[in-house]
Amino acid sequence: MLLDNHGRKINYLRLAVTDRCNLRCFYCMPEEGLDWLSRKELMTYEEMLQACALLVKMGIEKIRITGGEPFVRKDIMKLLTALSELDGLKELSITTNGVITAPHVAQLKSIGVKAINLSLDTLDANRFFAITRRDEFANVMQTMEQLLLHDIEVKINTVVMTGKNTQDIIPLVELTKDLPVSVRFIEEMPFNGEGHSYSGIVWDYVRIFDEIRRVFPTIQKVPDPLYSTSYNYEIPGHKGGIGIIAAYSRTFCGTCNRIRITPQGTLKNCLYDDGVLNIKDLMRAGTDDVSLEGILRNAFNNREKDGWQAERKRLENPDFHESMATIGG
Repeated sequence: MLLDNHGRKINYLRLAVTDRCNLRCFYCMPEEGLDWLSRKELMTYEEMLQACALLVKMGIEKIRITGGEPFVRKDIMKLLTALSELDGLKELSITTNGVITAPHVAQLKSIGVKAINLSLDTLDANRFFAITRRDEFANVMQTMEQLLLHDIEVKINTVVMTGKNTQDIIPLVELTKDLPVSVRFIEEMPFNGEGHSYSGIVWDYVRIFDEIRRVFPTIQKVPDPLYSTSYNYEIPGHKGGIGIIAAYSRTFCGTCNRIRITPQGTLKNCLYDDGVLNIKDLMRAGTDDVSLEGILRNAFNNREKDGWQAERKRLENPDFHESMATIGG
């Protein structure tokens, strides 16, 4: 078992395989995109596999592949297949925007991927274009159809944004009536890549819940799974469920079981920290697995108590000029 200095179990790795994305969601990055990492700045698949194998040996049980958009990286299925074969890994899952995912669904099922998080902020094609700056709504819906057809668990991730998609909260909840999907509403976070400060949110987790309860007064709380980042609910008669993630309010830090590795190999103990070391650079400098394990354990023994403390200790860029595409969510 891998524990941090606060006694929290660490068993979940979020691995971002690329910073590139085929959408341009306004809350994630500027319209023109970002200064993408060069190939040499990215971890290779071999380096990712080596790091993951070591971390699984140390106690990581679940790996989620994120980006950017994972499926824009060439030959991503080779990495996913290799990861699925790691001895000791209990769960391999993926977060995707669904634009080019549909052709891979059958193979994902065959290698044992049981759950996919699908980023989808609206069920309206016009609002989808306004938010993502791309006309890809039909392809995303095709991916959701294929995932359900192959009995892969689908969680829809929806970032709730003032003046952009709050009118989609109820239609998305209604989607759970006939489909076995979980819709998770996420507080907007400050990682927009725009280079301007972030003053907080209007639609926090309390207001999101109140909006749902206004239309569905029978909504009821269900037990939250261990280490859950969401408050979970169900509506009687609905096949699917609802979750609300207090990503900006950070109410779940006390049970945080996750670490992150960015596309360039930076280990993050918290979404809100600066990064604590670079695994890729250590590997390329010749650090062996025994030494690397010691370095990692030392990093885990110096985790911040919560996201607020991690934010306060950032060494520079305190206004969060990063993009979610560069840190993996």
